[in-house]
Amino acid sequence: MQTHQYEAIIVGAGGAGLMAALYASKGGAKVAVVSKLYPTRSHTGTAQGGIGAALGNLDEDNPLWHAYDTVKGGDYLADQNAAKVLAYEAVDAVIELEHMGLPFDRTPEGKISQRRFGGHTSNFGEKPVRRACHAADRTGHMILQTLYQQCIKHHVQFFDEYHCVDLIVNDGKVAGIVAIALGTGEIHIFHGKAILFATGGWGRVWSVTSNAHSLTGDGSAVVYRRGIPMQDMEFYQFHPTGIYRMGILITEGVRGEGGILVNRHGERFMEKYAPKIKDLASRDVVSRAIYMEIRNGNGIKGKDYVYLDVRPETVNRYLAEAGETRRIDREYIEKKLPDILDFCRTYLGVDPVSEPMPIQPTAHYAMGGIPTNVNAEVVVDANWTVLPGLYAAGECACVSCHGANRLGTNSLVDLVVFGRRGGKAIAEYVKQADYTPLPDKPSAEIEAELERIRHSNGRTRPAELRKTMQDVMMADVGVFREERGMQSALDCVRELKQRYNTDLSIDDRGFKFNTDLFEAWELGCLLDMAEATAVSALARKESRGGHSREDFRERDDANWLVHSLVYRKTDEPYPQESIELEVNHDKKVDMSLADEDERFVPKVRVY
Repeated sequence: MQTHQYEAIIVGAGGAGLMAALYASKGGAKVAVVSKLYPTRSHTGTAQGGIGAALGNLDEDNPLWHAYDTVKGGDYLADQNAAKVLAYEAVDAVIELEHMGLPFDRTPEGKISQRRFGGHTSNFGEKPVRRACHAADRTGHMILQTLYQQCIKHHVQFFDEYHCVDLIVNDGKVAGIVAIALGTGEIHIFHGKAILFATGGWGRVWSVTSNAHSLTGDGSAVVYRRGIPMQDMEFYQFHPTGIYRMGILITEGVRGEGGILVNRHGERFMEKYAPKIKDLASRDVVSRAIYMEIRNGNGIKGKDYVYLDVRPETVNRYLAEAGETRRIDREYIEKKLPDILDFCRTYLGVDPVSEPMPIQPTAHYAMGGIPTNVNAEVVVDANWTVLPGLYAAGECACVSCHGANRLGTNSLVDLVVFGRRGGKAIAEYVKQADYTPLPDKPSAEIEAELERIRHSNGRTRPAELRKTMQDVMMADVGVFREERGMQSALDCVRELKQRYNTDLSIDDRGFKFNTDLFEAWELGCLLDMAEATAVSALARKESRGGHSREDFRERDDANWLVHSLVYRKTDEPYPQESIELEVNHDKKVDMSLADEDERFVPKVRVY
C-alpha cells in the first residue's frame, strides 16, 4: 500500500475534472488527478455538436434568454440561481477556452461560429437562435485536449488508470480516497484536504445508451455508500437520435444544420408535436414523439426506429418553405458533420448525404446525481448543509442547473462553468483547512469487498446480471413509465443485487489489469444507481421533463416543484442483505429569477 498526500484530489479527468484541477492549481493548491482512464479518453471527448453561450455572433442573443431556455427546458425544476450562473458565465468560459487555443469553427468575419440546437431560443421563446459554439462535430474532444494541455502546463499531477473505489471519511470529515492502480492491482491511499468527484454518469444502466463502457456511476456510488444522498435520480435523459440498436449518438447539431425527423410515410412528424419549434424542440419532447410514432405503427418498415434526414435536397426544400435564403450542399455537410458521417458509414453502411439515418432514443445523460451548490460544494440534506472538503462537478453532480431535462450544449457549459467554480472554491478552501487524519486501515472495507468478488465461486456471471438489469430498466424505467412496470423493475434490480452479493462468479483471480474483477465491481455501482433511479421515479407521482409517467400524465407544480433526495438507510457501505431506501422531498427548488421576471414562473407546457 502506498500513501500520497495532495491538498486537492480530483477524481475523474473529463472536462469538469480538468477545469477544476486547472483552477485549483492556478490558485496555488497542490493538485492530483486520479482517473481510471487516460485523460483524453474521458467521455467529454464524445460530445459533438457544441457548447452553448449567448455570444450573439450570428443572431441577437442575451444570457438571460439562455437562462430562460434552461429553466423552461428543465420543466421549471432547475434551481434558477444555478441556471443564471450557467448562462452568464458561459460567455466568459467559451472566450477563455478560445484564448487557451481551442480551434472553434469561424464565421467569414473570424468570429466563433454558432449553430442552432434544440430548445435554444431568442427573446424568451420567440424563435430558434444560433447559440452553440462548435468545432465541427468534435467540440467535446477539442475541449478535452485543450484543458489537458493547460493542466500539464500548470503542473497538475496525473495518476492515470488508477481506479477510485472508496471515499475515506473520518469522524464525519473527508480525508481522502482509496484507488487501485489497474496495472499492478496495488492499493493507493490519496490523503487530501479537498476531494472533487467528476466521474460522469451511469448510462450503462440501460441497454441502449450513448455512454461508453466506462460510464458505470462508480464515483457517485462511492459517495452514496458513504451516506451522501443522490438528488433527482428519476430524471434521466434519453437523447432522441442514437444510431439504431447501437445507441451511438447522432448529434443534435444535425438538426441544428437543418436535418429533420421523418416516419415511415415520409412525414415530418415533429410538426404535430411541437408546431412552433418542430425538430428543435427539447430532447424529452422529441424522444417521446419518436416513441409515440413507433407505438402508432409509424416506425420505418414497422420497426422501432425512424429516420433522421440531412440530405441536402431535403434540407433545402424545408429551408425554402420556411422562407430562409440559406442553402446547403454535400461539401457543407461533409465540413460541418465529418464524424457523424463517418459513424454512419462505418457502423450502418449508410451515407447520410444520400440516404436517411435510422435512429432511436438512447439513454444519454443524468440530470440527477451528487447534490451540490453553485460552488460545487456537496450538500447533504434538504437544508443545503455543506460537507466541508467534498466537491462534485459535471454529470455526476446535480447543481441543479438542468432541472428535469437538460438542453443540448448545456452539458459542456456545466463542465467548464461549475468545474471552474469548484476549482476556485477548492483553492481558497485548502489555504485555511487542515488535513483530516486518516483512520486506521482506511482501505479495509473496500479490500474486503474486492476480495469477496475476486474469490467468488457462485453460478452467476456479471454479464448475465448486467444484461437483465439493462433490459428491465430500458423497458420499465425508460422514456415512458408507470407504477406497475417500475415496481417490477425495482423488484428485479433488488433480486439482482441479492444474486450479486451471494452467487457471483468471475474467472480472473489475478491483480494486474484484472478487468474481470473491476467490471464486476462496476456492476455493483450500476445496480445501486438503478435502484436509486427506480425508487425515486416511483416516488414522483407526476410527469416532468425526462420523467414521463403514463399513470400521472400532467406536471403537478402545486405538489411536486421540489427535488428528490434518496438515502440508503444504513452506515454499512457493502451490505449483504437488501436495504431500505428513503426518498425525501423537502428540498425546495430555488425560484429566484421568478421573483424578478414572471416568465420564469411555471406555466402550462407550450412547445
